[in-house]
Amino acid sequence: MILTDKIGRTVNYLRLSVTDRCNLRCMYCVTKDFKFIPHPEILRYEEMLRLVDLAASMNISKLRLTGGEPFARRGFMGFISSVMSSHPELDLRITTNGTLIEPLVPELKKIGVSRLNISLDTLDRKTFAEVTGRDHLNDVLAAISACLSAGIRIKINAVAMKGINDKELGSFIDFAREHPIDIRFIEFMPMGDDTKSDSRFWSADDILEQGRQLTNLIPVKRTAENRGPARMYTIENGKGRLGLISPVSSHFCSTCNRLRITSDGKLRTCLFSDRTYRLRNILRNPKLGDDTLRRVIAAATRDKPLGYHLLEQRSGSEGVCVTQMSAIGG
Repeated sequence: MILTDKIGRTVNYLRLSVTDRCNLRCMYCVTKDFKFIPHPEILRYEEMLRLVDLAASMNISKLRLTGGEPFARRGFMGFISSVMSSHPELDLRITTNGTLIEPLVPELKKIGVSRLNISLDTLDRKTFAEVTGRDHLNDVLAAISACLSAGIRIKINAVAMKGINDKELGSFIDFAREHPIDIRFIEFMPMGDDTKSDSRFWSADDILEQGRQLTNLIPVKRTAENRGPARMYTIENGKGRLGLISPVSSHFCSTCNRLRITSDGKLRTCLFSDRTYRLRNILRNPKLGDDTLRRVIAAATRDKPLGYHLLEQRSGSEGVCVTQMSAIGG
């Protein structure tokens, strides 16, 4: 079965959140009134593996495991190993804040993890503590170094925030010049109830203009390997690259190929939409089998919206959806 929606987009990418728990409290991810999802409502690993099996049978070729912080959930390494053993054909990626993984790097390498995305919004220790609520920058930098030494490819995702990290573009470019990594700035998205998105918004075009004042940035031609939402640029005399992701100023909805499943088993077809399809009850109902899950997933995909329409409908600086990022899985 191939998943397609009513405007002809084919879905082949699933983001699966394994937990909403996190050891950081990033300002754009966790709102002031957040509450963790009760543990009995979180999917068991066996249920997640069942969903991965289904996804693979429905033409999903890329799987990203997210959180919260996925490595904060007990047993996560075993889950990774199970997924890779069951589905070696899947392009498996993991998104992490990097604070917990340095001692796990040898095991990650051994079980076959070849790529990690690490969320890192600043290279300044004081700013890191202000953004995340924790003083763990050195842990993240040590994890990046360990991964590179082990041959694990790294992408750094930085949320672009005016007044927070807009003075650090030069430092990030220097970091990418010195290390073989992709540093990708993602426009601040108006998620949740108290985002203050307008005052923090730093557009991809402004980042590019500022970056070109610092160094020669050469556009990377899009290929089958480089077909994601990021516009990539090589850095003159650099080992790494700079990327820009513009979900707000220059949307890529027409080519969106992804679905999201939250840690409590809710299917979301668009990051900007609060509409969900509850899979957990189906998974836990012995009278309902995989055929029911397939029908629900296929029907949800057919109605996958265009996120920029939802952005256009929001008023003022309110969030485009009510759900906070930590509960969605990014």
